[in-house]
Amino acid sequence: MSESNNSRRRFIKIAVLGAATAPIVGGLAMQPAAANLPLLSVDDPTAKALGYVEDTSKVDAAKFPSHKADQNCTNCNLHQPPQADGNLPCSIFPGKAVHPKGWCAAWVKKP
Repeated sequence: MSESNNSRRRFIKIAVLGAATAPIVGGLAMQPAAANLPLLSVDDPTAKALGYVEDTSKVDAAKFPSHKADQNCTNCNLHQPPQADGNLPCSIFPGKAVHPKGWCAAWVKKP
């Protein structure tokens, strides 16, 4: 087969796949917002391992010397859009939300 026939077939496959998935994606976008995620407990094993605190001013400076007072979950690149209650879902703690003023060792500055 010629190269143009392969390109044409590939284009048609992609176009058909896109047309087939469009209604599904559109339906997902119209779903109502999910309920607020539960708040992460400081006693959670992952939270403990990462030194999570609900208030960045309470970080143990001896354990986390690189922590800066202006670092918190609100200015971390790993949080997702705020929930209705103001808490932030976090990609480090799936299925949980964190306090906006919280902090953990996984903190990454927003670009």
